[in-house]
Amino acid sequence: MSTADIPGIDPTVPPSGDGCAECDKAGGWWFHLRRCAACGHVGCCDSSPAQHAAAHAAATGHPVIRTYEPGESWFWNYVTESYVEDGPDLAPPLNHPMGQSTPGPAERVPRDWQARLN
Repeated sequence: MSTADIPGIDPTVPPSGDGCAECDKAGGWWFHLRRCAACGHVGCCDSSPAQHAAAHAAATGHPVIRTYEPGESWFWNYVTESYVEDGPDLAPPLNHPMGQSTPGPAERVPRDWQARLN
């Protein structure tokens, strides 16, 4: 499926920040980050304890996310549960800062973080 077939992708909207918006507010941590292709909301991935990216998609009806990890460029559609082919270039930055830890942020990641993944 190409992005021409998917409503709600806005390549001009920048990301909402460097980390998961909800985890930052609550003092939580994340494994990997995802960026909403419609509004730029940055949330944590489905392996993260809180799964904020999926919650955002469900609450807003914004079905497509893009990875927000350095060196990755894939898109995912929550509705079709499939990767999106030929995703557009989105407004920069395309990933969280290179010096930011994964999982992160480093000061909030518990020692047993691997046991807490979904």
